[in-house]
Formats: sequence, structure tokens, C-alpha cells
Amino acid sequence: MIRSTPWRAVAAMFALNGALFGIWASRIPWVAGRHELGEGQLGLLLLLLAGGAILSFPLAGRAADRFGAAPVTRRIAVAYVGALGLLALAPTPMWAGVALFCFGATHGAMDVTMNAWGAEVERALGRPVMSSFHAMFSLGAGLGAASGFLAGSANLGLGAHVWGLTPVLLGLALWLARSPWPSTRSTERADRAGLPIPRGVLLLVGIVAFCTALGEGAMADWSAVLMTRLAGADDGVAALGYAVFSVAMVAMRLAGDGLVRRIGPVRMVRLSGALAASGAALVVGVATVPAMLAGFGLMGLGYAVVMPLAFSRAANDPGTPPGAALAQVSVLAYGGMLLGPPLIGGLAELTSLRISFGLLLGLALVMTALAGVLRR
Repeated sequence: MIRSTPWRAVAAMFALNGALFGIWASRIPWVAGRHELGEGQLGLLLLLLAGGAILSFPLAGRAADRFGAAPVTRRIAVAYVGALGLLALAPTPMWAGVALFCFGATHGAMDVTMNAWGAEVERALGRPVMSSFHAMFSLGAGLGAASGFLAGSANLGLGAHVWGLTPVLLGLALWLARSPWPSTRSTERADRAGLPIPRGVLLLVGIVAFCTALGEGAMADWSAVLMTRLAGADDGVAALGYAVFSVAMVAMRLAGDGLVRRIGPVRMVRLSGALAASGAALVVGVATVPAMLAGFGLMGLGYAVVMPLAFSRAANDPGTPPGAALAQVSVLAYGGMLLGPPLIGGLAELTSLRISFGLLLGLALVMTALAGVLRR
């Protein structure tokens, strides 16, 4: 029988968060087809999802600080499953938009509170573990997406997929998360800190998170396009680009905690920035299929542990309650994730795809230059 421990409890929440998001991401075509959405309408729905997440950050941060990250995370997990179920039941595009706003809000809120809980466990264990938590998110997202592939292949609608699978996932995650945990509570009314806009050192930490999140978002939407247009790859080979990136990211996140223990967070981010910059240089400088695949792999290795380290630094800020600090940094992180794909596209329209993707090289160097702000 698997014994619930603090690490397993938090890892289960990260994996559940990733799995639910992976299920949604894999069934976007089904949602678009059911409601006969064009690209513009689908884009508006995705903006509602992002808006719900961003608006939830400060509220989730305050709730984690006041009531404790662990109990708040467990309750949000139940609401998160419910929001995905509502999306499956939505009869019209308008109701789908309402459900997606709720889905984004619960996803974003859980992102803040589970990272706050993870930082508490990390402090109690006295060693870096945040990277392994984020690896569980990536693993959960991959498994969730795989379930979407299987459900789609079996011609299952989103309702059957969600209501057949998510209660099992939720029950398993809550069972693993049953480990009692004395979450930190703060009665401090940090109104300035509670604002979703970071200030001072947290602004610099947020910029580091922004740089890596923008790169991750750009990779998700543009890696296959880059391989087809710059290297002449066919669709099947082009799909390997993001797969290589994702595998490299998960592998590094699994190994990241040990590396951080050996060399420290500052050197780790400097190394990460150098890897990401080298990968981007290979992609835009050589632009052959083998070079681009190698470059995407280096970028996956480079981006993997930066976000976990940024969140860990925010949660341990000496002047701001953990939930509020995580909410502030999350705003910039999500901003980068959302801004990346359209920014690459807009710059490509004005210049070229090669030059626009080169922006990621510059941001990786910024990440390297700011690595010192992650020193605790």
C-alpha cells in the first residue's frame, strides 16, 4: 500500500492539475467542432480561459495565506474537476465561454496554491524538490493528452471522457494528498503584496519567469511551423520538434533538484539560460532538421527548471506572504505564456520567422543575466 507523504501529496496535486489541463488541450478540436467555432471565436474563448486564470491569482494567493495552502489546494482541485465537467455539458458557445472562464480560474488558482504548498514542503525537507513537482505536472499533462487521443480515437465525446475519467483521477489524487500538513497561515494584511503586479526584487524574479514562459509558449505553437518552413520537414517530422522539447523538459525536471543541490539556484539558472540560448542559436542559425531537433532539446533542458526555481524564490520572499508573492510572479509567467505565440507571429510578419524566433535567444540571455535574483 502506497503511504501518503508530504512529497506525494503535493506531487499528486501537480499531476492532477496537469492531467486536467492535458485533457482540455487534447479535446480543443472537439469543443470547436461541437460549437462550430471559427478561429476567431476559439481565440476569444481561449482569452476567457486566460482571463479567468489571471483574475484568480490574487484571490488564490490571499486564500492560501489566510487558510493554508494545503486545504485550499484540495478544495480547488474539486472545483477544477467540476469546471471541466461544466465545459463538457455546455450547450452553447456562450455557456462554453462561461465554463472556460471557470476552468481557467480554477486552473490558475490551483497553480498558485499548489506551488505555495510545494514551497512549504521544500522548506520542511531542507532540500530542493520544486523541480520534481513540476515534472509531475508535465507527466500529468502528457497522460491527460494521451487519454484525449484514446477518447478521440474511440469517438467519445468530452462528456463521456471527462465524467468517466476525472472522478477516478480526483479520488486518487485526494487519497494521495490525505497526508496531514500544518500549512502556514498569515494574518498579515499585505495589501501592497496582494496586488497582482510584482514590485522590487519580485519584479525581477517575475521577468525571469516571463522569459522562460514566453519561450515555452512559443515552442508549443511554433516549433512545428519552424521545421516545415525553415528546414522543409514534412508534417510528421515537424511534430517531433515539440516532442523532443517536452521529453527533454521532463527529464531535466526529474534531475533538476539534484543539480540545484550541487550547484545552487543561481548557477543553475545561468546554465539553463546558456542551454536555451545555444538551442535557439542552433534552430535559427543552422536550420536543418537534425540541428533544429538538437536545438529544441537544448531549449527544453534550458527552460525546464527555471520556472520551479522562480516560484520557489517567490514563495520564500522575506517581505511578502508566499501566496501573494506567487500570485504576483504568476501574472508575469502567464503573461509570457500568452504573449509568446502572437509576439513571434507578429515579429515574423514584420521581419522573418528566423529573426522573430531569435528573440528567444535574447530572452535566454536576459534570464542568464538576472539569475542572481533567485538567490535566497
